[in-house]
Amino acid sequence: MSNDDRIAYLAGDIHAPLTPAARAELDELLDVLTDPAVWAEPDPALEDRIVAAVSEATAVSEATEPPRTPAEVAAPAAVPTRGRAEPRRRSRWIRYGILGVAAAALLGVGLAIGLASGSSGSRPVEFAAALNGTIRAPHATGEVTLTKTTSGWKVHLQASGLPRRSDEEFYEAWLKNRKGELVAIGTFNQGDDVTLWSGVPPREYNTVTITLELDDGNPSSSGQVVVVGPTHRTH
Repeated sequence: MSNDDRIAYLAGDIHAPLTPAARAELDELLDVLTDPAVWAEPDPALEDRIVAAVSEATAVSEATEPPRTPAEVAAPAAVPTRGRAEPRRRSRWIRYGILGVAAAALLGVGLAIGLASGSSGSRPVEFAAALNGTIRAPHATGEVTLTKTTSGWKVHLQASGLPRRSDEEFYEAWLKNRKGELVAIGTFNQGDDVTLWSGVPPREYNTVTITLELDDGNPSSSGQVVVVGPTHRTH
């Protein structure tokens, strides 16, 4: 397992030779990277507010320090009494702590700006799939786009070569994972400009299938697949 394999998986190659532990780790990283908040443009005034807060806190901290006596000014090397050293030490640590937090915040601002400038705007994460007909519909083809939103994955399907089904007959779309487990993502009658929704990620459920279904009270897949295709990341 090499870094090239990891990079390939992050780029959308679901067949990269990785261990289950490595896939789980990279999936967590992808969840972070695909969060729209990571790529959000920070408030331009945030840095100024942080600097102002640090300056104000530093001024307050210095103002609360007890004034030095003439003897202390004249003899800076003299060991101060315990009663006077403790407040000064505490205020100094408070100031260092505030500066440390501010530095971390500024670093975060810089990282956010860098990530935002290095990305291609605020486009959401997208997967796609090219669908090919099976023996049940050899001339059927289709294209699917899966776009990540806060509500789930919005699925847009455009298919041709599938005759319209009506009354008690319809099509049903599914996402299937490597174990063969299916999740239904919606039903439709005709393949023109269809919008579906998925609550599972296409990175894990990486195959789109469409089946022939009947209104027979059975929610399971009929297994009569008419088009199928693997998903891959496009953005």
